[in-house]
Amino acid sequence: MERTRWYRQMSVAVVAGATALAVVAANHPFAQDTLTSLPLLDTLPQQTWGYEELTLAVTTSVFVVVTAYLPLFRPTRRRVLDTIALAERRLVVAFVALAAIGYFDYTYRLPRTTLLLVGATLSVLLPAWFVSARPRPSGDGERAVIVGDDPEAMAALVETTDLTVVGYVSPPTRFSTDDPRGGVRADGGQTLAASENPLVRLPCLGGVSDLDVVFAEYDIDTALLAFSRPDREQFFATLDQCDRSGVGAKVHSDHADSVLVAGRGGDLVDVDLEPWDWQDRMLKRLFDVAFAAGGLLALSPVILLIALAVRLDSEGPVFYTQERTAEFGGTFTVYKFRSMYEGSEDSTPGERENSVTPVGAVLRRTHLDEIPQLYSILVGDMSVVGPRAAWVDEEVLLEQETPHWRKRWFVKPGLTGLAQTEGISSSDPEEKLQSDVEYIRSQSLWFDTAIVIRQLFDVVTGDDEERTET
Repeated sequence: MERTRWYRQMSVAVVAGATALAVVAANHPFAQDTLTSLPLLDTLPQQTWGYEELTLAVTTSVFVVVTAYLPLFRPTRRRVLDTIALAERRLVVAFVALAAIGYFDYTYRLPRTTLLLVGATLSVLLPAWFVSARPRPSGDGERAVIVGDDPEAMAALVETTDLTVVGYVSPPTRFSTDDPRGGVRADGGQTLAASENPLVRLPCLGGVSDLDVVFAEYDIDTALLAFSRPDREQFFATLDQCDRSGVGAKVHSDHADSVLVAGRGGDLVDVDLEPWDWQDRMLKRLFDVAFAAGGLLALSPVILLIALAVRLDSEGPVFYTQERTAEFGGTFTVYKFRSMYEGSEDSTPGERENSVTPVGAVLRRTHLDEIPQLYSILVGDMSVVGPRAAWVDEEVLLEQETPHWRKRWFVKPGLTGLAQTEGISSSDPEEKLQSDVEYIRSQSLWFDTAIVIRQLFDVVTGDDEERTET
């Protein structure tokens, strides 16, 4: 599309132009004098080039930076913080590459003063460009795409919705058909004949893996989900992409019990994603990073002592790893200090006292075994406050007892949460779910702070006796 072509061309031009101007400006004596007048930087040597050397430096820098930013030239709708973070990460890649080139070939070497000046300039200019130019919803709420694997349900949506449906996305799952517009389903069931199916009037825009591009290129405001069932891999992957792209989502009322909904009424209900409350996301993420980084730094001596104690107490690794359920049904690896004898874990909620090591008993009672989870918070897999992440194998058991358990998947799992402060364990999954959903509905920075303070108070006073995880 014309808009996609414009975005790519302008992004390449802006990155190349900003890099060239930054190198030229950094080569000016005034810029170098200013930088070297700052404390801690006054020992850096000043070096300026003539025309030929400057031309070579500009050419090399532009090539490296433009190459590093290739992933951002694809028009994808992202949240503000995600765009800034990705732009800064690609800049780090570019300057590591420039430093490496200079190390191996002095001809292409950028002086440290120039490198710092260019890096500081681009760290502001490039994220600002990609934030301002990134594709965003038009806001009229009128353009929709159907995402699903149930041909009859997809066809019904075309007939009943008042939105402008620009096409459909059909993921290749075990529930899908080779052509969802008509034929025989993969499970042997009959679908609507192609001549009777209104999907024949619509183009197929791709699969779930293409959703980010589809949302951007076709200016999609709403995704209408028509899956045979709320399948973990495809259904929640679609909701995840909607959340990341700022696209509203609607599901059939038959699936409303598996998601957080904004309200009931009619065949379609709105999924409560709140994708563009970026100020709240930023504050929560800053709180998480500050808490995790500060905790790891302050507790570093304690971490070394615990690691030594665990190693001497029983055979096995210092850390215990486990696959846990993440936001929107994904998975991540959680780390804890090992508190049980090796090989004694199972997926049944609760614990067996005779499987806990002597050191492990102390770690569990004081919650010190949880310290390594600060790393998961730091890298963004977890949050400080949220529903406790359940073991992937345990999730199966909990979902059997509580059909609506997946409502907990709509926020990042937390180190602690409202259920923990209320003493609710996984042995009562229905009550735990109600508490977690209450937190999701009421979450805020102040609510998170209150929960953390309450949790720390309970740990210090010994009132927190919930140990639900192996």
